[in-house]
Amino acid sequence: MNSEISTRPKDFNSFRLPATRHSARLSRYLAIRQLVAWGHPHDSDAAESVAAIVAELAANAATHGRVAGRAFELTLALGDGLVRIEVSDTRGEVRPPDPGSIDAPAPDAESGRGLLLVQALAKAWGVVPRDVGKTVWAEVALSG
Repeated sequence: MNSEISTRPKDFNSFRLPATRHSARLSRYLAIRQLVAWGHPHDSDAAESVAAIVAELAANAATHGRVAGRAFELTLALGDGLVRIEVSDTRGEVRPPDPGSIDAPAPDAESGRGLLLVQALAKAWGVVPRDVGKTVWAEVALSG
């Protein structure tokens, strides 16, 4: 038996999407729909945090983790009082900075604020390598 499959939480969903900007927007929509299906209001603080984090991580996967012809994967898992978000792409050599080591961009910079947003909204986040690529994950508390 595949141990990865047997240890998955009961309440999870995974989506494989082409690495495009459109898919980054679609990821946000899919995340909100999944939260609603799990019984959490779409306009809650947690849902807004999940949507913002998913949008950022999916945009990063589509922009920085893109490999021609390869998709990225969005996984959402409902845990004890939290939602775990995982976005996996195929470019393991392109890693974001570690949590807590992100420098603020210059005030006039046009990019570089996304992971600061993830860090501010997530209870915890990180990056783990995979056989092919990496997974960037974040956890969001469902209340308080």
